[in-house]
Amino acid sequence: MPRIQAATLAEHRAAQHRALLDAARAILAETGRPPTLSGVAARGGLARPSVYQYFRSAEDLLVAMVEDVFPRWSARVAKAMDAAAGPGERVLAYARTNFELVAEGEHALATALAEIAPSDTVAEKTRAMHGQLLEPLVEALRDLGVGDASSTAEMVNAVVHAGSRMIEAGADPENVWECARALLEPFARDAGRTPPSTAPRTRIG
Repeated sequence: MPRIQAATLAEHRAAQHRALLDAARAILAETGRPPTLSGVAARGGLARPSVYQYFRSAEDLLVAMVEDVFPRWSARVAKAMDAAAGPGERVLAYARTNFELVAEGEHALATALAEIAPSDTVAEKTRAMHGQLLEPLVEALRDLGVGDASSTAEMVNAVVHAGSRMIEAGADPENVWECARALLEPFARDAGRTPPSTAPRTRIG
């Protein structure tokens, strides 16, 4: 790894920390196994004792990776949604960006971390990620006039999860996106336009 130039020691340490996390991510993506401190040191061009300045143990490294992967995913989705023209487009941007991240391998990385990192930490971070991801989607659905935005967000997310599994199984991401858009675009276009029906509901069963 090239020598890092920075204006201050703090900036140098931040850049070195980032480089070590990227090295750990690359090792995990290539092997599917938890990276060791010695492996990360070699990949980052440092002596192993130097890595201890940034991570106390291999478990500490895994926790740092969890804390890095999940917020980056949420931030990428939120940025795409913020750039969309209106609430309906924000819903579509949510699905599209999640599919892009899955196609790039981020979901596989998050899944691998969930399997190898400390269970309590991963469970907590996964719940936080899920909540952060859904917040802008729920807001977009409310702006569309959807009554139960939280429940509808979970249903939209179910479509995203199904498409994600298809992509990870080898399906063409663009084809998956077109299928998802065929389901979501009419809803995003028409949601909130039709008032709730006042007709009596038919009891089934």
